[in-house]
Amino acid sequence: MAQSNGRRTSRRDIYLRLRQLVLTLELAPGAALSENELAASLGVSRTPVRESLILLAQEGLVQVFPKIGSFVSRVDAAQVADAQFLREAVELASLEDLPEQLDPEIVEELRANLERQRRAGLDREEFFALDELFHRDLMRLSGHGNSWVAVAAAKGHLDRARRLGLHGHESPAVFADQHHEILAAITDGDTPGARARMRDHLRAVFNDIERIRARSPELFASDPATVPVRRSVVVWE
Repeated sequence: MAQSNGRRTSRRDIYLRLRQLVLTLELAPGAALSENELAASLGVSRTPVRESLILLAQEGLVQVFPKIGSFVSRVDAAQVADAQFLREAVELASLEDLPEQLDPEIVEELRANLERQRRAGLDREEFFALDELFHRDLMRLSGHGNSWVAVAAAKGHLDRARRLGLHGHESPAVFADQHHEILAAITDGDTPGARARMRDHLRAVFNDIERIRARSPELFASDPATVPVRRSVVVWE
């Protein structure tokens, strides 16, 4: 995606763009990456692309093999489990800190979010964005909104598994229903009920990871020491 507005693209912009393409599966697990191709399509030099790939490798989202090339990492079930553990611990703990008087503006934002989640024709990526916003705003409700940044940064492999899980559903409405139940328990002052529903909700995709892996085994890591042999370069307009 070449820059046509004359504004300089920052290194962070390049990193965030590449990271999003990995998380949304536009750069598929196992796909080979070419610095030249990526730089040309973004309209930048190779340097910020190379630096971004290094950062993504540190997150476990890219693998770099000397003299072979760079590849989008396959989804690692162990890292999915680690991220799931972290996310569940933080979000359930956050519910324990809900104040007696909930912020009415945040509650209204959450309800408006739920309405948008049920909109006809909503595609899966739009739903995913609303899902992320919903969980962040629940943490804001308990005064821990800033913690969401750390949670989001740690769940790259989990987010890819979640997207693969969404692709296996005809509609994400089931998850919207779960969100509604969580918020209803919160506004009713039923913290134990909210925690139970949140735990079930967060584990919905994680508990289904083997079915997802069976459907798309080529997207999952098997032996961490195995060098990928897939050589096709993925680019985009």
